[in-house]
Amino acid sequence: MHLRKRSRWWWLGPLASTVIFGASLVVLWHIISQMEPGQLAGAFANASLRQLGLASCFTALSYLLLTGYDALALRRLGLSIAYRTTALASFTSYSVSFTLGFPIVTGGTVRYWIYSPKGVRASEVASLTVIAGITFWLGLGAILCASLVYSAGSVAMLARTSPLVVQIVGGLVGLGIIGYLIWIATGERSLRVRGWNLHLPGLGTTLGQMALGACEVSAAAAVLFVLLPGGYNLDYPTFLAAYIFACLIGIASHAPGGLGVFEATMLVALNRLPYEQVLGALLMFRVIYYVVPFILALAMLALNEIIRRIRRHEP
Repeated sequence: MHLRKRSRWWWLGPLASTVIFGASLVVLWHIISQMEPGQLAGAFANASLRQLGLASCFTALSYLLLTGYDALALRRLGLSIAYRTTALASFTSYSVSFTLGFPIVTGGTVRYWIYSPKGVRASEVASLTVIAGITFWLGLGAILCASLVYSAGSVAMLARTSPLVVQIVGGLVGLGIIGYLIWIATGERSLRVRGWNLHLPGLGTTLGQMALGACEVSAAAAVLFVLLPGGYNLDYPTFLAAYIFACLIGIASHAPGGLGVFEATMLVALNRLPYEQVLGALLMFRVIYYVVPFILALAMLALNEIIRRIRRHEP
């Protein structure tokens, strides 16, 4: 009975993947059509080769660290998958979900597309996606706490509030993380949603998640930081706080990739810097960190499907 049911609905996975792929092409066209060619060309012309090289390197580092999210989650689930498959699933799922938004649906669908031929079940893909999400949020929280506490004065100037308020917010974030670590350390914890059960990683793995997530968030933020105009006494820890806050606003807006919302928040936070140069840096960041990996991911997904179909029809 169970086998018959699975056979009956086998087409849902390929259909969802096709819909995601088609939606990706539509969103990509929308993003590119919204860009002013002259403005984009001017932004890249004004950037130095050093800035563009560093931004590209930090982008590669960020996506490389993102593959660790999947690798760590697979290890926690007791699944043995070749790293090349893990890297493909991670890179394509994040590139697509960063641009389309709704990572549980979009990222989970792309992961299932890649992992299912390797014997990974849909429930395991869902568990993997949740564990990877926890890694991101732990890293984001750790970096936010550190930047708010370390650069309270500078962040307060950007936010037009008092350093004490900034330190209190940083302290509350830190207490939340410590509370989660204590909760994890005092016993085996699990998430239960309508019959679906996920055993959460223990303290050791959770600390690894936090370190990995913190490094990845820092690398992603560095992409934009190196593209900003220099000489305005903006230190990296202060910038990190503004970057993470803009990310949170973008995530809360549910706009695909935080498009428009992230940029507007960063422009407000960095209003002491030249407006046109910051706008140019944000435009280059959007292209280097989102659009280029997105195009590459779509090409890799198409190539992977072509190779899969060829192998399927080999005698």
